[in-house]
Amino acid sequence: MEKQPDRAEKYRRSVPSPTLEDVATRAGVSTATVSRCLNNPSKVAKTTRERVLEAVRTLGYAPNFGAQALAAKRTNTFGAIIPTMENAIFARGLQAFQEELQRNGITLLVASSSYTPELEEQQIRGLVARGADALLLIGHARAPQVYEFLDDRQVPYVITWTYEDFQSRISIGFDNRKAMKCLAERVISLGHRNIALITSQRKDNDRASHRCEGIQDAMALHGIDPEGLRIVETPYTISNGADAFASLMESDPRPTAVLCGNDVLAAGALLQARKMNLDVPGDVSITGFDDIEIAQIVTPALTTVHVPHREMGKGAARLLLGMRNGQMPTSSTELEAHVVLRDSLGPAPRM
Repeated sequence: MEKQPDRAEKYRRSVPSPTLEDVATRAGVSTATVSRCLNNPSKVAKTTRERVLEAVRTLGYAPNFGAQALAAKRTNTFGAIIPTMENAIFARGLQAFQEELQRNGITLLVASSSYTPELEEQQIRGLVARGADALLLIGHARAPQVYEFLDDRQVPYVITWTYEDFQSRISIGFDNRKAMKCLAERVISLGHRNIALITSQRKDNDRASHRCEGIQDAMALHGIDPEGLRIVETPYTISNGADAFASLMESDPRPTAVLCGNDVLAAGALLQARKMNLDVPGDVSITGFDDIEIAQIVTPALTTVHVPHREMGKGAARLLLGMRNGQMPTSSTELEAHVVLRDSLGPAPRM
């Protein structure tokens, strides 16, 4: 006996999928307006947009993005590859990036490379294979073949979280070396000479290496041997920051100021200082970098470097939208990062 189709299958067969024309008819607009509303919502009046979206929801319309991509030779999908999702270092910038893309009808795909160059290269190739129109990348440091791959396939990309005026690749970010130098100079001005750094691995991470160089620049400027900077490299987690701080406090002479490559490591250092009954900043000063929310809620509040997260994200989205449309920028954009003084930095203790 032949199997009879169930009710759901009968329904799927009997009810045709709503079309663009159906949405236009219900909303009382042209099909061009519906298309514009779905692809570039910011260019449609609010009342019209709400009417179209209500028709889309009521009818259950789902655009055939595959057909659109074939016709337009674009998918309206951008990719972003960030080094980690384990903490909030990149969250604020990525949020601003997505908001700006969403206003322009772009879908965002995000991948995390775990600070592994080989994995990042796989993710770049994978996003391009899936039709990503453009990519946001963090930092300049990657193998030449990755850039050759993107150039050969004419996929626009923007470098963020760094700015180097000698780089030919388009970027929007800040000078990590200069920003950390400003913080280190502030530390040195308070009498600190025994200085240490807790940082991520510097290999294949230009942001981390430049921040280290910024401290050494400040030391050299003030007559302190840059080779005397004690450095502990460790992954960006609170527990690793705590362990690194403990190891530094066991050294002789122990540092009077511990500068951290980001606020997450600095939060770990503060927790460990409390466990060791060390007063911050009376016994030792601790600083961070990034000025994410944790910098304000730890005790004492962290002296840190404020990074222009949202400006970078929004600016990167606008650059990529223009590049995707054939508008190549002539130069990179430098944003300002600045020192934020809070309670974790004080004068060097008298020895």
